[in-house]
Amino acid sequence: MMQIIVFLAAMIAVGTVLYGVRAVKNGKVGNLKAHMMTSLGLFSAAVVCFIIVGSNNILLAAESAGTAVQAGLSLGDGFKYLAAALSTGLATIGTGVAVGSTGSSAIGAVSEDPTILGKTLIFVGMAEGIAIYGMIISILILFV
Repeated sequence: MMQIIVFLAAMIAVGTVLYGVRAVKNGKVGNLKAHMMTSLGLFSAAVVCFIIVGSNNILLAAESAGTAVQAGLSLGDGFKYLAAALSTGLATIGTGVAVGSTGSSAIGAVSEDPTILGKTLIFVGMAEGIAIYGMIISILILFV
């Protein structure tokens, strides 16, 4: 069952990339938000399937062993790794959004007045700090 879900998730990812490449080559324009939401929805469905199948495997292993966990990772360890991945991933997405907006604004401001380059770099650097904070939180989650 897990192999089928992995295969379907891979096919969704490959299909999305191929569709995007074909759309760019053909010069197709459209509603980017709708396409992103479709891709995000399919990805979210694949993640939910992974979680459901993974939790069923954990419960079946616990029932067959007679104890909660005999060997390997516990459910708490799994949640710990999931929390670390989410903190780093979401912080990185936030950094991308922040640097995108501050970077474009900084380029516009520097094109009008080149003397403010140092000030604009500070704002872009502050936006990049979000990713560092996410990484620090994930390290704290994993090792503390």
